[in-house]
Amino acid sequence: MKRENPGNKTIADNRYARHEYLIFDTFEAGIVLRGTEVKAVRGGKVQLKDGWAEIRAGEAWLENVHISEYTHGNIENHKPVHSRKLLLHKQEILKLAGKTREKGLTIIPLKMYFKEGRIKCEIGLAKGKKIHDKRDTLREREQEAEARSAMKARRYQ
Repeated sequence: MKRENPGNKTIADNRYARHEYLIFDTFEAGIVLRGTEVKAVRGGKVQLKDGWAEIRAGEAWLENVHISEYTHGNIENHKPVHSRKLLLHKQEILKLAGKTREKGLTIIPLKMYFKEGRIKCEIGLAKGKKIHDKRDTLREREQEAEARSAMKARRYQ
Protein backbone atom coordinates (compact mmCIF):
# COMPACT_ATOMS: atom_id res chain seq x y z
CA MET A 1 0.00 0.00 0.00
CA LYS A 2 1.35 3.42 -0.97
CA ARG A 3 1.93 5.98 1.72
CA GLU A 4 0.83 9.50 0.90
CA ASN A 5 2.99 12.52 1.37
CA PRO A 6 1.82 14.32 4.55
CA GLY A 7 1.27 17.50 2.47
CA ASN A 8 -1.19 15.69 0.18
CA LYS A 9 -4.81 15.39 1.27
CA THR A 10 -7.20 13.16 -0.65
CA ILE A 11 -10.47 14.88 -1.54
CA ALA A 12 -12.22 12.09 -3.46
CA ASP A 13 -11.27 8.55 -4.37
CA ASN A 14 -12.82 6.48 -7.17
CA ARG A 15 -12.76 3.01 -5.62
CA TYR A 16 -15.36 1.86 -8.14
CA ALA A 17 -12.84 2.38 -10.95
CA ARG A 18 -10.33 -0.05 -9.45
CA HIS A 19 -13.09 -2.67 -9.29
CA GLU A 20 -14.48 -2.13 -12.79
CA TYR A 21 -11.28 -1.40 -14.77
CA LEU A 22 -7.76 -2.71 -15.26
CA ILE A 23 -5.50 0.32 -14.76
CA PHE A 24 -2.43 0.31 -17.01
CA ASP A 25 -0.86 3.72 -16.44
CA THR A 26 -1.56 6.75 -14.24
CA PHE A 27 -0.93 10.45 -14.76
CA GLU A 28 -1.13 13.46 -12.46
CA ALA A 29 -3.05 16.35 -13.98
CA GLY A 30 -3.89 19.82 -12.80
CA ILE A 31 -7.49 20.87 -13.21
CA VAL A 32 -9.00 24.22 -14.21
CA LEU A 33 -11.74 25.18 -11.73
CA ARG A 34 -13.86 28.25 -11.09
CA GLY A 35 -13.91 30.00 -7.71
CA THR A 36 -17.05 28.38 -6.34
CA GLU A 37 -15.86 24.98 -7.59
CA VAL A 38 -12.66 25.33 -5.57
CA LYS A 39 -14.65 26.14 -2.44
CA ALA A 40 -16.96 23.16 -3.02
CA VAL A 41 -13.95 20.87 -3.59
CA ARG A 42 -12.37 22.11 -0.35
CA GLY A 43 -15.59 21.00 1.32
CA GLY A 44 -15.22 17.53 -0.20
CA LYS A 45 -18.30 17.80 -2.45
CA VAL A 46 -16.87 15.75 -5.36
CA GLN A 47 -18.02 12.52 -6.97
CA LEU A 48 -15.73 10.82 -9.52
CA LYS A 49 -17.65 7.55 -10.01
CA ASP A 50 -19.22 8.20 -13.41
CA GLY A 51 -16.49 10.47 -14.76
CA TRP A 52 -14.14 10.00 -17.69
CA ALA A 53 -11.65 12.07 -19.63
CA GLU A 54 -11.24 12.59 -23.35
CA ILE A 55 -8.84 14.29 -25.70
CA ARG A 56 -10.40 16.98 -27.93
CA ALA A 57 -8.43 19.31 -30.19
CA GLY A 58 -5.15 18.53 -28.46
CA GLU A 59 -6.52 19.22 -24.95
CA ALA A 60 -7.62 16.87 -22.18
CA TRP A 61 -11.12 17.37 -20.75
CA LEU A 62 -12.69 15.83 -17.66
CA GLU A 63 -16.32 14.89 -18.26
CA ASN A 64 -19.25 13.95 -16.03
CA VAL A 65 -17.51 14.62 -12.71
CA HIS A 66 -19.99 16.00 -10.21
CA ILE A 67 -18.85 18.91 -8.03
CA SER A 68 -21.82 20.07 -5.96
CA GLU A 69 -22.80 23.73 -5.97
CA TYR A 70 -21.20 25.86 -3.29
CA THR A 71 -23.80 26.42 -0.57
CA HIS A 72 -22.87 30.08 0.03
CA GLY A 73 -22.58 30.89 -3.68
CA ASN A 74 -24.60 33.52 -5.52
CA ILE A 75 -26.06 33.62 -9.04
CA GLU A 76 -22.53 33.15 -10.42
CA ASN A 77 -22.41 29.65 -8.91
CA HIS A 78 -21.13 26.86 -11.19
CA LYS A 79 -23.11 24.00 -12.76
CA PRO A 80 -22.45 20.71 -10.91
CA VAL A 81 -21.61 18.75 -14.08
CA HIS A 82 -19.74 20.31 -17.00
CA SER A 83 -16.49 19.83 -18.93
CA ARG A 84 -13.36 20.79 -17.00
CA LYS A 85 -9.96 21.21 -18.63
CA LEU A 86 -7.10 19.00 -17.42
CA LEU A 87 -3.58 20.41 -17.42
CA LEU A 88 -1.10 17.89 -18.84
CA HIS A 89 2.16 18.10 -20.76
CA LYS A 90 1.81 17.87 -24.55
CA GLN A 91 3.69 14.54 -24.65
CA GLU A 92 1.31 13.06 -22.06
CA ILE A 93 -1.71 14.23 -24.08
CA LEU A 94 -0.27 12.71 -27.27
CA LYS A 95 0.44 9.43 -25.47
CA LEU A 96 -3.09 9.27 -24.04
CA ALA A 97 -4.65 10.15 -27.40
CA GLY A 98 -2.65 7.43 -29.17
CA LYS A 99 -3.47 4.72 -26.64
CA THR A 100 -7.19 5.50 -26.54
CA ARG A 101 -7.44 5.62 -30.34
CA GLU A 102 -5.37 2.53 -31.12
CA LYS A 103 -6.11 0.08 -28.30
CA GLY A 104 -9.64 1.08 -27.30
CA LEU A 105 -8.62 2.13 -23.81
CA THR A 106 -10.39 4.81 -21.82
CA ILE A 107 -9.22 7.53 -19.43
CA ILE A 108 -10.86 7.63 -16.02
CA PRO A 109 -10.34 9.81 -12.93
CA LEU A 110 -8.97 7.78 -10.03
CA LYS A 111 -8.43 10.35 -7.31
CA MET A 112 -8.64 14.07 -6.60
CA TYR A 113 -6.30 15.53 -4.00
CA PHE A 114 -4.43 18.59 -2.80
CA LYS A 115 -0.73 18.82 -3.57
CA GLU A 116 1.14 21.83 -2.22
CA GLY A 117 -2.09 23.83 -2.08
CA ARG A 118 -3.18 22.99 -5.62
CA ILE A 119 -5.96 20.62 -6.65
CA LYS A 120 -4.72 17.68 -8.70
CA CYS A 121 -6.54 14.83 -10.40
CA GLU A 122 -4.97 11.41 -10.88
CA ILE A 123 -6.21 9.89 -14.11
CA GLY A 124 -5.65 6.37 -15.33
CA LEU A 125 -5.44 4.68 -18.70
CA ALA A 126 -7.84 1.78 -18.26
CA LYS A 127 -9.68 -1.08 -19.90
CA GLY A 128 -13.00 -2.45 -18.65
CA LYS A 129 -12.82 -5.76 -16.78
CA LYS A 130 -14.79 -8.78 -17.88
CA ILE A 131 -16.73 -10.77 -15.28
CA HIS A 132 -14.04 -13.46 -15.07
CA ASP A 133 -11.40 -10.75 -14.46
CA LYS A 134 -13.44 -9.45 -11.53
CA ARG A 135 -13.69 -12.97 -10.12
CA ASP A 136 -9.92 -13.45 -10.48
CA THR A 137 -9.27 -10.17 -8.66
CA LEU A 138 -11.63 -11.18 -5.85
CA ARG A 139 -10.01 -14.62 -5.58
CA GLU A 140 -6.51 -13.08 -5.41
CA ARG A 141 -7.63 -10.64 -2.72
CA GLU A 142 -9.12 -13.49 -0.64
CA GLN A 143 -5.93 -15.56 -0.99
CA GLU A 144 -3.79 -12.62 0.13
CA ALA A 145 -6.04 -12.07 3.17
CA GLU A 146 -5.85 -15.77 4.10
CA ALA A 147 -2.06 -15.76 3.76
CA ARG A 148 -1.79 -12.64 5.92
CA SER A 149 -4.00 -14.11 8.64
CA ALA A 150 -2.06 -17.40 8.57
CA MET A 151 1.25 -15.54 8.94
CA LYS A 152 -0.18 -13.48 11.78
CA ALA A 153 -1.51 -16.59 13.57
CA ARG A 154 1.81 -18.36 13.14
CA ARG A 155 3.70 -15.36 14.52
CA TYR A 156 1.72 -15.44 17.79
CA GLN A 157 2.09 -19.21 18.42
